[in-house]
Amino acid sequence: MRYVSTRGRAASRRFTEILLEGLAPDGGLYVPEEIPRADLASLRGLPYPELAHRVLSAFMDDVPDLRGIVARTYTREAFGSDDITPLRTLEPGLHLLGLSNGPTLAFKDVALQLLGNLFEHVLAQRAETLNVLGATSGDTGSAAEHALRGKKGIQVFMLSPHGRMSAFQRAQMYALLDPNIHNLAVKGTFDDCQDVVKKVNADAAFKARYRIGAVNSINWARIAAQVVYYFKGFFAATSSNSQPVSFAVPSGNFGNIYAGHVARRMGLPIRRLVLASNENDVLDEFFRTGRYRVRRTVVETSSPSMDISRASNFERYVHELVEEDGAKVKSLWQKLDAGGEIDLSAIPRGGFASGRSTHGDRIATIRAVHARYGVTIDPHTADGVKVALESREAGVPMICLETALPAKFAATIREALGSEPARPAGFEGLEERPQRYEVIEPAADAVKGYIRSHCGTQG
Repeated sequence: MRYVSTRGRAASRRFTEILLEGLAPDGGLYVPEEIPRADLASLRGLPYPELAHRVLSAFMDDVPDLRGIVARTYTREAFGSDDITPLRTLEPGLHLLGLSNGPTLAFKDVALQLLGNLFEHVLAQRAETLNVLGATSGDTGSAAEHALRGKKGIQVFMLSPHGRMSAFQRAQMYALLDPNIHNLAVKGTFDDCQDVVKKVNADAAFKARYRIGAVNSINWARIAAQVVYYFKGFFAATSSNSQPVSFAVPSGNFGNIYAGHVARRMGLPIRRLVLASNENDVLDEFFRTGRYRVRRTVVETSSPSMDISRASNFERYVHELVEEDGAKVKSLWQKLDAGGEIDLSAIPRGGFASGRSTHGDRIATIRAVHARYGVTIDPHTADGVKVALESREAGVPMICLETALPAKFAATIREALGSEPARPAGFEGLEERPQRYEVIEPAADAVKGYIRSHCGTQG
């Protein structure tokens, strides 16, 4: 398998060559030259680690001992059960796919636990080091840091929006005192954090000298890892390989739902991917109108991991819509960078539905799901369930992706249910633990300076 850039000006490369890079040299995102087709009959009934190996081997065919890496990643010890991503049926035709049983109680663990093991394996083989630079709106940061803490040859520099995450989310990151973990609280929004990461990556000389890598969903390994649980959810909810299903996905950065789109291209019979936005409804507007308009202001909401105006993985989808015309993609993103908008209303956007959820909707949905099914869901999952219920079709199972456990958003759960959410063992008193972080300006030079002073160079 070879990978090309969405902007068409970078040479094609193998998976292990793009694994450590993040953005392509031309500023684009790597995508496979072709999407492999899956044999559903041969995959049904496989244990999760074997299913993951079968799916991932098509994308990562140059990784030595991929089977062993996958087996070490998807374990009962890390995810609480051999099922890894258990499916819960709320009522006939309505399901909840549990993706939040990993070390940080969020769906990001499913991909980042694998990514951490891939990084360590490849770096050891090459006798190299890596400085991981990432941005988080809440869950990616803690999942990445827990996956990479203590990993030999890896330093982690994670940008997060200062004061815009829940207390639990902050503590999960800032209470990690491992010497290879560096938390930078940016005076701004997640979009500001993401812009800084892109600017640092655009400095080719700095990126090469300090060996900058990425864990955000711009890294293709994360997309590939997330593809697996769409297959798992489909097999768990159906008995026939021809039965179409729909998935409802809370989405801010477009990575989780884009993985579902890849699964559909691989042959999974997904009728609709239902995208749920919160008040930052840029993606919902696009799928309703064909216009993509970045907002000047990101609204702070009670589903903070989706408080995003510029969805980084959206570029991969647009690359498909414009028939893989890299020059066209580059032109469109130059227009966005200049404050303009993308108008693709003339191009069909089939296979997607979308909707919007507000704080009041989240509270009402959390209450309704708890009253009707005895299940407590977090506010992001509530966004997904709310839009899923509006989008159900007779005879088509609807699978809602759970994106985090409610313990991470206690204030919203208290407002909805009047009680504290259950907190898994090991997380008692998390917010009271000592925390270490540094507040910085939203500037690429500030981040570069911090990296220079906290790591060495390679070569």
